[in-house]
Amino acid sequence: MSALNKAKGFKKSKTGTYLSIGTTAFGAVSVLKQAKKARYDHDTLRLVDAVVSAAAIATGVALLVRELKRLGDDDVLLG
Repeated sequence: MSALNKAKGFKKSKTGTYLSIGTTAFGAVSVLKQAKKARYDHDTLRLVDAVVSAAAIATGVALLVRELKRLGDDDVLLG
């Protein structure tokens, strides 16, 4: 199995999905800082950007959670 195929397999694994959720959550910290600074500076455009980014992060996490559930359904030990 090539390194590329191993990497693709990891992305579809539970461990890879959990890692993706953690990485996405780490990005949320940056968005929160951006929103806080935008509110402090009264910068509406940056605040809108932070809100849109937060929505994208929420959607990404929802997709990853759905993927985890799908992976769990495929696990014969989980029923």
